[in-house]
Amino acid sequence: MKNLLYSTIFIFLALFTGTANAQEDMMNLLNKQDKPAIDYTTATFKTTKVVVGESSENPPTGNMLFLITHHFGALNTGYENLFGLKQATIRLGLEYGVTDWLGFGVGLNTLQNTWDGFLKIKALRQSKGARRMPLTLTIFGSTAIYTTKWSDPSRKNYFTSRISYASQLIIARKFGERFSFQLAPTYVHVNLVATPDDHNNIFALGAGGRFKITQRVSINAEYYYLFPNQIKSTPAYSSFSAGIDIETGGHVFQIFLTNAMGENLETIITQTTGTWFNGNIFLGFNISRIFTIVKPKQFRKTE
Repeated sequence: MKNLLYSTIFIFLALFTGTANAQEDMMNLLNKQDKPAIDYTTATFKTTKVVVGESSENPPTGNMLFLITHHFGALNTGYENLFGLKQATIRLGLEYGVTDWLGFGVGLNTLQNTWDGFLKIKALRQSKGARRMPLTLTIFGSTAIYTTKWSDPSRKNYFTSRISYASQLIIARKFGERFSFQLAPTYVHVNLVATPDDHNNIFALGAGGRFKITQRVSINAEYYYLFPNQIKSTPAYSSFSAGIDIETGGHVFQIFLTNAMGENLETIITQTTGTWFNGNIFLGFNISRIFTIVKPKQFRKTE
């Protein structure tokens, strides 16, 4: 009889404790669901390029982007050159999204046989809900190495003379579903310049925008204002580029016109030697393709 009483009390306590724990777990779950989620803004720009310059975007986490950038020759080279169609410079690039805020990439450019590599960090991300942030702030830093033969091999040449650096602070905002805009203060350092009158440190201010026409088509434009009296040995102009983005599933095609012959930031800023007004216009395109390397875990972040 005594054992029966003890067993009954034990079962009652076990059921009561289990019910209390279940209620507590249910309350914790409900409290978590009541907390608002952080709703991050996506697709401020459709790919990592606005036109020829960098956008605020990285590839998605665990995804690799293969990017082909192609520029024909200048239109003002005339009929004998088929208005630039007989010439071409190409950059092949790979970019990878390590996390939702960190990406990196490498590329090879046929212009001066240039290798480049970069890091891209989203320090702030535009969001609403539990965390309200009105803009995205991306930090970009790159290094380019030119590997063409020395112009004067008889003199003492240093490997460091082949190197240049670029950095940007990209401030971007998506205004509704159709329009996105960014500002990009830009700094370029060139180790070796042509004359003592040329500056090693070069500053520019970039601005770019995207206007979505349909779900898969947008018009993009981009301008880099080169501050004057920094490059004196050769003509140096601000670059302007405009084009159309077309998304087809895993591909994004960008077809554009630009007066910038270069395909990395260092050359876009320092080696734009003609203007639209004198016909120094290059027809070009970007083709980007995304591949999933690591499938990220799906979760919803709350605070």
